[in-house]
Amino acid sequence: MFVLSTSSQQNDSVAVLPYQAAPRLSVVFLNYNRVADSRRTVAQLRHLLGNRQDIEVIAVDNGSTDGTAEFLQTQTDFLYFLQTGANLGIAGYNQGFAQASGDYVLVLDDDSYPQNAELFDLLLEYLDNHPSVGVLACRIETPEGAAVMTWHLPPQDRAGRSPAFIGCGFAIRRELFAQVGWYPEQFFLYQNEIEVALQVRLAGFEIYYEPRCRVVHHGLPADRPSWRRVYYPTRNTLWLLRRYARFPMLIYLVFSRLCIGLVRAIQGRTLGWYIRAVKEGFLTPVQPCLLPAQIHREIRAFWQQNSLYYQIKTSLFPRKPHS
Repeated sequence: MFVLSTSSQQNDSVAVLPYQAAPRLSVVFLNYNRVADSRRTVAQLRHLLGNRQDIEVIAVDNGSTDGTAEFLQTQTDFLYFLQTGANLGIAGYNQGFAQASGDYVLVLDDDSYPQNAELFDLLLEYLDNHPSVGVLACRIETPEGAAVMTWHLPPQDRAGRSPAFIGCGFAIRRELFAQVGWYPEQFFLYQNEIEVALQVRLAGFEIYYEPRCRVVHHGLPADRPSWRRVYYPTRNTLWLLRRYARFPMLIYLVFSRLCIGLVRAIQGRTLGWYIRAVKEGFLTPVQPCLLPAQIHREIRAFWQQNSLYYQIKTSLFPRKPHS
């Protein structure tokens, strides 16, 4: 992993245990200042899970100030509730993961939830019967039912092996997740799924996309502050490239990523955040990791996403969206 420290703050909240049986699945979602979304996600999970005793729900509040924590505190008849006391980014998730006791962990956002109850049995059955699969990537869709297809997933919305997954809806073996160190806390936000995906593959497990496991996501990247969409992706991707890309491709990809980030910074008027991201992207110590040739080929889509030529090509000739 990265040399930068990833130690977590201690959590002094008390979790209430509403379950009587050992759970097979732990549902973990992180909440931060989106009380309406948190209410909707909890309501949907209550509706779908009913009285199931083999699934536990863990909600982590990341220092919300809009009433989210107070709402979640009233739901402890249904879920475990943890408070970080501050916005720790994805490190808040890790506190929830450490609390999980299921064989598998289903990771959601506070604005994402399963489309139907079928998802739970599908992922339990699949992971039980496919021991070589470490991560099951869900079909992420809009509230209108349109698939959100990214470079992480197989084309044409078909089931199959995948180089990575979308973080607002995936299931992972809990012991495997603990083995790879949960989320890389120093990332804070963005690209953390790529680090986990690569560590899962290095541990000898596959990632599989199953479109029958449907997760609805209400969030839109355009709603997020422009500085955040420049700073974290630029810095974190530089870390990933320095860690995993091979020379001489590393030189080209780093140059490409700097150009891509600069264009986005100019568009978003966030040059100061871009400069800070570049400094941290290069000055933070990173431990290189040589990927086996097979895994290096499998993540071709990740290399493409950080290729200036590919970005220009796809902007001129965009792919048609899938429904």
